Amino acid sequence: MAGFTHFDENGRPHMVDVSAKPETERFAAARGFVRMDEATLALVRSGLTSKGDVARIAELAGTMAAKRTADLIPLCHPLPLTAVSVAVEPDESLPGLAVTAEARTTGRTGVEMEALTAVAVACLTIYDMLKSGARGMTIERIELTHKSGGASGGWQRE
Repeated sequence: MAGFTHFDENGRPHMVDVSAKPETERFAAARGFVRMDEATLALVRSGLTSKGDVARIAELAGTMAAKRTADLIPLCHPLPLTAVSVAVEPDESLPGLAVTAEARTTGRTGVEMEALTAVAVACLTIYDMLKSGARGMTIERIELTHKSGGASGGWQRE
């Protein structure tokens, strides 16, 4: 299983030992999109959905999810997050909603999974809140957009 650090020499899964790594400032940003018809997007913009303010509730759900990433992703280290922000904004070009998340910590491992989990759960929350009238929505392109810190340094999606 060469190249995969979450497996030992016998192929058994294990949490990677990061105890010897230095603590550094870590940052990650991610994004995703929920595509919907224009009428559904207009409903979200109006704030008149039966379940409340879709964007603000999805932002809160994403933030809460980032804090629970280690409970959701096997072998993911629990991290003391120092900041998480999630934003849900209308995107007329889809049409739909664009979701972005940023996560920060000072630690021995990165926060990419926390940012990605925040986006994924925010997108799922949007779907859940609107599904009764718009089951044809799609969740698209959840992706890391930027990371910094650690031995591998920075990375930016082009």
